[in-house]
Amino acid sequence: MATTSTKAIKPENGVRATTQDLETDIQQLKEDIAKLAKQLAATGEHSYGAARRAATEGADRLRVEGEAAIENIRANAKDIEQQVMTSVREKPITALAIAAGVGFLFALMARR
Repeated sequence: MATTSTKAIKPENGVRATTQDLETDIQQLKEDIAKLAKQLAATGEHSYGAARRAATEGADRLRVEGEAAIENIRANAKDIEQQVMTSVREKPITALAIAAGVGFLFALMARR
C-alpha cells in the first residue's frame, strides 16, 4: 500500500491532491463497493424469494385447475354413462347390434 506522505500530485485539471487524499478516496471506494455488493446480494435474495413464491402460487393454481378439470371429466363421463344406459334400456336390440358391429370391427383391425 502507498505510504502516507504530503507529496502533492497535480492532475490535468490543475487541482492538487495529496497521497493521503488519494488513499481516503480509495478507502471510500472500497466501502462503496462493499455496500453495493451487500445491496446486490439482498436484491438477489429478494428476487429468489419472489420467484419461489410465484412458482409456488403457480403450482397451487395449476393443481386446483387440474382437480377442477378432473371433476369436470368425471361428471361428463357419468352423464355419458347414464345416456348409454338409458339408450340400452330403451332399445336393447339396437344396442346389441351396435355392440356386435363394434366387436366385429375390432376383430378385423386386430387381425391385420
